[in-house]
Amino acid sequence: MRSPSYALPPARALRAVVVLALAAGATTAVPAAHAETSTPAAAAAPAVVAAKPYMGWSSWSMQSSKYPGLNPDGDYSYLTEANVLKQTDALAGKLKKYGYEYVNIDAGWWSDNAWKPHYDQYARQQADPVRFPSGMKAVADRIHAKGLKAGIYLPAGLEKGAYGDGTVPVWNADGCTTADIVYSDLRTTNGWDSSYKLDFSRPCAQKYIDSQAQLIADWGYDFLKLDGVGPGSGKSGAQYNNVADVAAWNKAIAATGRPVHLELSWSLDIGHAADWKKYSNGWRVDTDVECYCNTLVSWENSVNDRWDDTPAWTRHAGPGGWNDLDALDVGNGEMDGLTKAERQSYATLWAIAKSPLYTGDDLTRLDSYGLSLLTNREVIAVDQGAAPPARPVTASDPQQVWAAKNPNGTYTVALFNLADASAAVTADWSTLGFTGKAAVRDLWSHEDLGTYKNNITQTLPAHGSRLFTVTPPSGRLDWNGYEAEAPANTLSGNATVADCATCSGGKKVGNLYLGGKLTGDWGTVSSVSVPVTLKAGPNTITFDSGTSYAPDIDRIDVPRLP
Repeated sequence: MRSPSYALPPARALRAVVVLALAAGATTAVPAAHAETSTPAAAAAPAVVAAKPYMGWSSWSMQSSKYPGLNPDGDYSYLTEANVLKQTDALAGKLKKYGYEYVNIDAGWWSDNAWKPHYDQYARQQADPVRFPSGMKAVADRIHAKGLKAGIYLPAGLEKGAYGDGTVPVWNADGCTTADIVYSDLRTTNGWDSSYKLDFSRPCAQKYIDSQAQLIADWGYDFLKLDGVGPGSGKSGAQYNNVADVAAWNKAIAATGRPVHLELSWSLDIGHAADWKKYSNGWRVDTDVECYCNTLVSWENSVNDRWDDTPAWTRHAGPGGWNDLDALDVGNGEMDGLTKAERQSYATLWAIAKSPLYTGDDLTRLDSYGLSLLTNREVIAVDQGAAPPARPVTASDPQQVWAAKNPNGTYTVALFNLADASAAVTADWSTLGFTGKAAVRDLWSHEDLGTYKNNITQTLPAHGSRLFTVTPPSGRLDWNGYEAEAPANTLSGNATVADCATCSGGKKVGNLYLGGKLTGDWGTVSSVSVPVTLKAGPNTITFDSGTSYAPDIDRIDVPRLP
């Protein structure tokens, strides 16, 4: 056991919320409970592309499901021109006025139902004539005619089937062939090893990406999902590092002169967050949300993963580039495979995390509850507004509170019960940096609930949630800070003091775990709020990792009594 103990000076007895500053996996260098929200510099000049998280529809959820009737001609056969246009009409008629605008065609558009691919004479993907008999330009034109935007999909690298014998010419690149754009040993890349890795030390490789970008721009597409990108997509190492590919796509898209949203997939490596932010407009932070079963998704596989995997990414989202939690499949009831409580929690997390809101549901048969979730203007405003993404302000227990401060001084506060049985969840105002009476509005029900003193407690069903706007009173809490490295504290086991440039006081206490490693940045600071009861007089708080991992500790903050 490695456990530092904090000696707190004498105090009157109180129920306190201790804010613990953690020196790993971070969102901010100051505990959020008493940090002023600042607007990222990028917000002063919003990007033309992805100024806000995008909204729309994607074909993949229905393609990948075994729900009866969705794929009657074999797995993934749902993807056809007729079905895309049917969903386009439904999006235009039901969701466009709420901000949904992208119709995104996913994997398989250049392959037949047996996944035999088609390429043009320049090694570029070409529409399968059965799936898309009118061709990809005509489909984009039909989407645009509805006042919507068109999205398309490609995998990273040069697909093996496009290589030919290495003599296939590259469009608009005299002397370049497919042999001139990949490594001579034909090493593979992407999440499925379905492509040869492009060698960007060879000028012809950029020319090939330029030719692909120009083709989809000429067809009129406004969005590209680049899939299987690494590090990520289940792969790591030099062979699967596609940062150069993403940079090449960024350059090629700019050269076309057409604004094209570049989205990266899937489970991107957070260690390369700076690269994804520099070269793209969004990045999938997790695995596919689809369950590949007889529904579109399921709670356990893998909707509930997002509560664990999203927080580390929160600080990286902002105008121009957003954390993508994947498709929001809450509109079809039985076909979604979720309870009503789960559907609301799913939509709540996506909104407060400021994820793109794109559904994979059948828009022609949305049920009334699903339509109400997808079209709630107050919840959509949380996703599309100027506030930063929310983050957890309590520990990662089954009962969680997430919050973000809004530019007008209010707070967006979400309560989640991730347990398999009903439970009470409490949002304590002190975790937000204030105390006293605060006005609460329920965003899902569009109802003002009145004022609540110091906290709000709600009993939630299994996997349930509530979403509030909280308007605080004037004034803020004062805090007493206790540094982890303070001489009065007792360190045991291998716990040690270490330098930390981003930490309060420039120090932290680490080695609070039993073996293993932490993926992420040890020097970035975040915070979590933990309710404790302090007795009158001296108090000692001990942090113990037990048999598992623990982050380094910067300091704890305790609110002062009024």
